[in-house]
Amino acid sequence: MLEWLKYYFPNVFEDLPALWKATEETIYMLAVSGIISFALGLLFGTILIVTQRGGIHPVPILNQVLDKLLNLGRSIPFIILLFLLLPVSRLIVGTAIGVEGAIVPLVVGTTPFFARQIEAALAGVGRGLIEAAQAIGMGTLEIVVRVYWRESIASLARGTTITLINLISLSAMAGAVGAGGLGNYAYIYGQQRNRMDIIWATVIILVALVTVIQIIGYVIAKRNTK
Repeated sequence: MLEWLKYYFPNVFEDLPALWKATEETIYMLAVSGIISFALGLLFGTILIVTQRGGIHPVPILNQVLDKLLNLGRSIPFIILLFLLLPVSRLIVGTAIGVEGAIVPLVVGTTPFFARQIEAALAGVGRGLIEAAQAIGMGTLEIVVRVYWRESIASLARGTTITLINLISLSAMAGAVGAGGLGNYAYIYGQQRNRMDIIWATVIILVALVTVIQIIGYVIAKRNTK
């Protein structure tokens, strides 16, 4: 098996540490930006549902402002966002290049998308459940946690899965412009040196990451589907 791999991926095996490093960098970008985006997306998506007209705590002005900001964030192409946020990345993490420098644009590019996923998931909670919770005296925060979030676990898992897969694509794009990770590895070691086996190895690893995320998301959603 090893000889077969060396035959079809000769350039990859010439410098395996570079592939491992690129994979670790991609996983790091995915983990850090994914956690931050999840927290912010969950917050913003919940605020949209809670503050909408007819929500459990309507604040139309806040709702409209947040809605427009999320729309603005989603309308900017990620490749432009990378360059637009260079000064912000330097301010927050001290650098605008490499893996660390990619975290800020990845979070900014992912959060609006994920917030919409959260909004759609929470919108599926039955109005009857909300009214029942209000009838027994639950407060706003308690309704959010015990009704909205708990009843939407399956939908939240699906939305998170979609978002993480999208984040993998964004991290690869960021890597192609110097952020590190598998995108940078495929571009520098593969495309620029015309080594197709390196590009195929990168594709295989990215597909494997997507598959693992999909399986985990499917299991969580299935276990919480009533």
